[in-house]
Amino acid sequence: MKIVVVDDSRVMRQIVIRTMRQAGYGGHDIVEAENGKEGLDVVQAQNPDLVLSDWNMPEMTGIDMLCALRAAGNQVKFGFVTSEGSEEMRTRATQSGAAFLIAKPFTPEAFEEALTSVGVPA
Repeated sequence: MKIVVVDDSRVMRQIVIRTMRQAGYGGHDIVEAENGKEGLDVVQAQNPDLVLSDWNMPEMTGIDMLCALRAAGNQVKFGFVTSEGSEEMRTRATQSGAAFLIAKPFTPEAFEEALTSVGVPA
């Protein structure tokens, strides 16, 4: 499977990837993007199976990227990995088409639960 990890922090992208590996998801093709605009371009060009995105980023936020994908008819599986975990944000994420929201700080178990819920094989 191809997974796109979108976060404006290179360090956080690496932490997300490392945590995915710790959760048993290390065998997937992982592509990185550093903001929502770049993430949108990567998703449209590479047609991944899953997008893991931060919420707050420069140029285009994660929620704006998700809305743009859905408006274009793209139904890629999409989840947020963010420090924003309020009920309001979770509701907005779900209503916009996100499958899950993993709040920071996160654990390998949180990734395993979320990725299993959308059918990503370990």
